[in-house]
This record gives sequence, structure tokens and C-alpha cells, in this order.
Amino acid sequence: MFTRNWPRHVLCLSLSLPLGSALACGPDFPMRLLDNRGQSLAELPEGNFNFEISRLGHAIAGLKNVTAATHNPDDGYGDAPDYSDQRNTAEQAGLTPEQQALVQQLRSLTDARQVEEQGASLPIEHMFYLAGAVAFNAGDHGLATEYFQKVLALPADQRALRSTWAAYSLGRALFAMSSEADAGPDLLAQSRKAFEKTRQLSIDGFSDPLELGVASLGEEARVARTAGDWDNAIELYATQNLHGSAVGYSSLKWLMTDLAAMPDDQLARLLKGKRVQQLVTASLISRQGWSFGDQPPSEQKLIKLLQTSTHGSLDNADRLAAVNYQQGDYASAKAFLEQAGDGGLAWWLRAKLALRDGDKNAAAAAYAKAAQAFPQNESWGARRTPDWDYETLQPKCRVDGESAILALQRGDYLQAFDQLYRSQYIYWYDAATVAERVLTLDELKQYVDTQVPAPPPLSQQDRDNYVPLSVAANLRNLLGRRLLREGRYDEAPAYFDNPELQAKAKWYGQLRKEAESKWWPTSQAFAYYYAAILARYDGMELLGYEMSPDYVTFGGNYSLEAPELKVGPLMTDGEVQRQQATVAQPDERFHYRYVATALASKAADHLPHSSQAFASVLCKASGWGTSLQEQSAFYRRYVEEGPYVVWAGDFGHQCQEPDFQNADKRYVTQATDAMRSTLRPYKKPLQIGAVLAVTAAALLLISRRRRKAR
Repeated sequence: MFTRNWPRHVLCLSLSLPLGSALACGPDFPMRLLDNRGQSLAELPEGNFNFEISRLGHAIAGLKNVTAATHNPDDGYGDAPDYSDQRNTAEQAGLTPEQQALVQQLRSLTDARQVEEQGASLPIEHMFYLAGAVAFNAGDHGLATEYFQKVLALPADQRALRSTWAAYSLGRALFAMSSEADAGPDLLAQSRKAFEKTRQLSIDGFSDPLELGVASLGEEARVARTAGDWDNAIELYATQNLHGSAVGYSSLKWLMTDLAAMPDDQLARLLKGKRVQQLVTASLISRQGWSFGDQPPSEQKLIKLLQTSTHGSLDNADRLAAVNYQQGDYASAKAFLEQAGDGGLAWWLRAKLALRDGDKNAAAAAYAKAAQAFPQNESWGARRTPDWDYETLQPKCRVDGESAILALQRGDYLQAFDQLYRSQYIYWYDAATVAERVLTLDELKQYVDTQVPAPPPLSQQDRDNYVPLSVAANLRNLLGRRLLREGRYDEAPAYFDNPELQAKAKWYGQLRKEAESKWWPTSQAFAYYYAAILARYDGMELLGYEMSPDYVTFGGNYSLEAPELKVGPLMTDGEVQRQQATVAQPDERFHYRYVATALASKAADHLPHSSQAFASVLCKASGWGTSLQEQSAFYRRYVEEGPYVVWAGDFGHQCQEPDFQNADKRYVTQATDAMRSTLRPYKKPLQIGAVLAVTAAALLLISRRRRKAR
């Protein structure tokens, strides 16, 4: 069972992904920047194709985004989405039942003239549009254009329902005519104008239930590509994608497939176009079609041709620099960055190149500028790392995270923590590691007290539904556990996220203090034992480490391989000393169980060895899931020092609860029992001696009485 601390959305995502490499079984885990610091600083993660192409288009003012009604992903550009179901529904709107039946009948005809004759009772815009549609389906595109133009020629108040339909269909009819043998040279231009008119009509408020205003972008892009205008086609598809149509996205991917398959000379000519160059760059940055391993030959060809093309590079210099950096061509990357301006990606790359040159001060300054330049909400989506972890890449957070590595090296530990913590869940594992292993307890407490106010507690319903705690609540819980571990019992309870944990933390602290302050041994044993019970059964929530070795963040269900703790190029001796000072004692998974057995052992130390409580405490502790050595030691201690109990045959599994009240009596009986045991070999001589002593005393008493009588 996962605890509520495990982020639900992370869990759902991780369970849907292939198994990772952390341990034998379990979900995949988010990337940790501090695991391989050199790699984190050196690599430039792949971009996100959808984000990159969003930079190529422009949202059209007044044009509404698509909705679920027509969000119909297309398998490839060039084919209009199948709107038949939506069209049939929309076509019935505003008509009487008789007119609806007539429309269905007219749709089955093949002669547009018959539609005009038989549909005279319909509103005129419906009749003209239906006639054009029938002509289009019959392949008579010229007649279809006439009818669609008749719709558009009507007064505006007579074509409120079919204007966008007619303009869109007119564009399609004109495009179809352009491929016919006797087509005029300007049909493609006319087709584009019809699609432009479709968008304007939609913006102007004419009925557009099929969202043809957005669909017209893809149709016009197809016309532009046919005319050889690749730049405009790319921009139109990108704009269609910006307005929420999956057709725009898939169409651009298909365009990339076509470009990669072109002969080199033809592709080189197209790469002189600004948008073509940007599309190819977007695809290369995003590693479309491959992630790791050998790069496909088509990608290698694109990179080679792209590097020889400089037209329009000023607007795309940061992306071109990124492609070259990813390919290991650092000289070309640096050259492009000279023209790249002050965008976030440009400064990020400058920071990485400065690190390659060994200039960490310049790198830190570049990271700071990159963090300022990237928008807070810019996201490149989810990615896989070479180690098969996953990362939700938000460039601003990633830049801050890499900058934190340099801050740790400088000894700016609080700054490093703050930069990691600001990522919230993205780099929480790294932030938690710094919080509980690198910062001192006072540094962490001061940060939490000033920067992390207590969030509202989750309701019981939220807890039952495993609603994840906020990162702020997780950090405060981490601090509460650390305070308990380091013996600051009075301060700890207030930091836990719910009253139940606060009460348990308070009780644990009270028991630990009573165990040291009570004067009667049995009272001390009582406090030690029940503190041990809390440590064993609530230790994950009260004492556990968020990361290694307990992994509270996973509810203890999984663990990760911890990097080796040693001084290196990016880890100073100061950080190593801090981490060594905060290592778990013992440094074993579920370390709080060992804390519990140590407390139980102290409880036994304060109990009469002849008492049932002594045997019971040892029995209980031996079953708390630590090591075989500890279990054997508890049993050996019982055998050597404890009393016989009937349940000892299943020691560690079938244990009675300790009877502390009766243990008090054993302090007296234990002393007399010990004396009897010592004198038992001399029983008969002592008995004879006792008789003689009594006899002598009696005779002496009689003699004294006689003398007194005389």
C-alpha cells in the first residue's frame, strides 16, 4: 500500500511506463540531477517537438480553438478530416422534421439540378449548399463552385448557417479543379483565398459548428505546399496546431518525413527557406524518430545539410547552436551563439560551454541569466534520460537545478536547496537529499520557518483517496522527522501535516524524555518499550528518511541506488563531511526498526531478568524485521538471562505483552531467589546448624531465668 506522501499523478505515470533500472521490480522514477552531476551539467536534453513548432505559427485573433467535437487527429496531411458524423448532426440544426427528412433525401441524389428543384422548400442557403455538395461528390467541381459562390453571394442575414461551410467547400473545390487538365493558373490562389475567407467568416460570427475556421488552415497549407510554398505551408500547419488541432501536428511530422526522403540538392534548396530551416531544427532538437543509440542516417543527412545553410540563421541561431551542441560540435555551437541574442536557451548553452572551458564563474552568471529569461510556465513535456528515468522538463526549473550543482560546490548550500525546492515535484528527490543530508538542522528549520508556511491539512476524504501532499507539506514532514531523530522532541510535532501524526510525535518525544528522567527502573523500561513500539510501527512517518535509506517518498516500497559519497570534481570535502554527519544510524534500509530494537534492548536492561516482561520485550524485539544477527542476539540473551516461559518455543513470533506491573514485584523476589540459590548446596548443614543454634539459644535463655530466680 502506498502512503499518501507518494504523489498520485507521479505514481499513475510511473506505473504506465516500462520498468526502470533502479531495482529489480517497480515503477520508473524521476531523474535525479545530483546522481551524476557531471552528466547533468554536460547534457542538453532533447526539446519537445510540439513546443518547438508552436514557435513557428501565430495565433489568429478571434479564431476559436477546436473543441472535443472536432478534435479528430488525422493520419496524414493532405486528407481532410472526416466530418461526416458531425456534419450530419449539424446539418439538421434549425430545420423542421419535414425539412430534415428532405435534406437526407437530397443528400442521396447525384444531380445537383435535381437538388435545386426538389429542395425549393428549404431555406435558400441550405438548398444552394446541398446542391454544391452533391455536385462536389459527383466530381463536378466547376458546378460545385458555382453553387458555393451563390451561397456566399446571398445577403448576410440569409446565409448565417452555411457561409463558413460554403467558403470551406469552395476552397476544396477550387483545389480539386487545379489538378484537372484544363485548370487555370490562378486556381490555387483562389483556393487559398477561399480558405482565408472561411476563417474570417468564422471570426465574424457566422455559424461554424464543424470548426472549419481552424480546419481551413490545414487545407490552405496543403494548397501552399502543392504550389511549392513550403514556408507558408509550415506556418499554416503550425498555426493550426496552436489552435488545438492535432492535424497540424501530425501534418508537420509528415512534412519532416518527406523532407528527410528528398534528394540532397532539392532539400538544400528548401533549407534556404526560414520556416523549413526552423522545422528541421525543431525536429533535430527534439530527436524525432530516435532517442538514444545510433543516429539514423536520415538525421545525419539533415544535420549536414543544415550546417551548410545559414540563410535565416539569425532568427534561429539559438536552436542551431543547440543542434550543434547535441552533436558535440561545440565550436559551431559557440559561433551560432554569437548571433543568438538573450533567450533562455542561448544563455543555457553559454553556461554549458563555459563549464567545458572551466570557467565556473561565467557559467554561474549565464545560468542566472538563463533562469531569468525562461518563462516560468514554459514546458517541454516528458522525456526519457539515457538511464531510462523520466523527467518533466521545464527549462527554468532545469536551469535552476543545474545551477544548484554549482552552488553546492561553492558551499552555498541554502541557495542550492532553494533552487531545487522551487521545482516542486520535478526535482523533489534532489531537494530532499540536500534538506536532510547537506543542510544543518538549524539551517533547514530557519528556511522552513521563514519560507514554507504550513498548508491547509488534507481532509480525511482526500487522505482516503490518496490525494498527494503538497511539496510544502512533504518538506515540513521531513523537518519534523529530522527533529525527532536528533532529539529535539518539543519542536517536532508542529511540523507534521495532520493531527494524528502530531499526537504520535508528541507522545514519542514524551516517552523518550521519561525514559531518561524516571527514577524507578520499571517506569523507565515502560517508556523505552512504548517508544520502541512507536518507532517500529510508526517509524516510517515519524523517523524515516525521505530518501536513503528509508525512502519515505515511496512509502518504503522501493529504494534507489545511492551515488557513492566521495570528494570529486563537483563534490567538495565540506559537502561530504555534512552528508557523513547526517547519515542514518545505522545506515540500513528501514533504519527506524533498528532504533526500535535499540530502545527495546534498553527497556530490557531496566527490567528484572527473572520477569515475564524481560522475556516478552526481548521476544517482541526479535520479531521486528531487522537483521538475523540481531534476532539471534535477542534470543541468546533470553536463553542466557531470562526466565522460562511456556511460549518461548516460538520466540519472536508468539509473544505475550510485557507485564510491567508484576515486574515490580520481581525486584524483591529476584533478590531472595538469588540468596536461596546461593545457599542451596549447604541446605542440610545449615539446617543442623539452625537447630543447634535454636537449642543453644533456648538453653541460654533458661539458664538466665534460673539465675534471675535465685
